Amino acid sequence: MASVKLFGAPTSTEVARVLACLFEKEIDFQLIRIDTFKGIQRQPDFLKLQPTGQALTFEHGDKTLVDSREIIRYVAKKFPNKKNLAGRGMLEMASIEQWLQTDERSFDPPSSFLVFHLAFAPALGLMPAEEKEISKKEEDLKRVLDIYEQQLRETDYLAGDEFSLADLSHLPNAHYLMGTRCASLFNSRKKVKKWWDKISGRDAWKKVLAMQQDPSTAANLPPAAATAAGGD
Repeated sequence: MASVKLFGAPTSTEVARVLACLFEKEIDFQLIRIDTFKGIQRQPDFLKLQPTGQALTFEHGDKTLVDSREIIRYVAKKFPNKKNLAGRGMLEMASIEQWLQTDERSFDPPSSFLVFHLAFAPALGLMPAEEKEISKKEEDLKRVLDIYEQQLRETDYLAGDEFSLADLSHLPNAHYLMGTRCASLFNSRKKVKKWWDKISGRDAWKKVLAMQQDPSTAANLPPAAATAAGGD
């Protein structure tokens, strides 16, 4: 049995972020799908793990985490292998951390709003926000992507010339946005578009997308073979 357990739905942006990191680090893990695990939300053990109703829980031994960025930081440092996602020196680590914070504070707020209202709401039959609100968030996202475009003129990836947590953290929201009208915001920026093509084409991310489309493929995705638990 894998020592790492992940509770959540692969289609969740928070869970997808963690899955991408686990696959990049080639870690065996068990995925307990709370979207298909009947009644799990009412089970005492799950409520203990989810005191604030989070849609994500990560377990490794006696360590329990519920924030996706905190989890990927933990995984990158706790499970060292040939893929160093957290940086090798103080300057590199500081740069990665800076861009992780940029993602969380500047990219995530507008992109999460747009993902929900442009990608999720229509699929769920919900009424999206008013056009004025959507346009404002698009303007916020444009400003962030302009900063990325400038940075990517100097480096291949956000924190340097190697793929890192700084890039990985952007994958879930950007993926959903690329299926909406916001794709033009990425495609119209030459360096951002090239960066997106590179990071979204990674094998680890392709495995996450496969899990989102068909949960039964999880066990056939080595080396980190996730096992999905379900209920009747």
